[in-house]
Amino acid sequence: MKSPELPSAGHAEVRIVAADPEAARHVAEILRGCFATTEARSYPAGADGGTRLQLTVDTTRIAEPVRSWLLTSQSSRDDHTQPDDR
Repeated sequence: MKSPELPSAGHAEVRIVAADPEAARHVAEILRGCFATTEARSYPAGADGGTRLQLTVDTTRIAEPVRSWLLTSQSSRDDHTQPDDR
């Protein structure tokens, strides 16, 4: 099986799977409020009628409130290693 192509540096591929299409759209909207993203691509998520959204997130263009949280969480993560982070 061929390995999936990696996104370019500073980008992440995000897949959202939900039983309710509205729930998937809400999560995508939150990501759009935090990061620059591509338009979400929508696919069926199985026989039960779920929805799968895929989008690319540009992690180099972060909204200010998220930037502050990310910097704070990274410094606290470096200071306090969790038992399951080994």
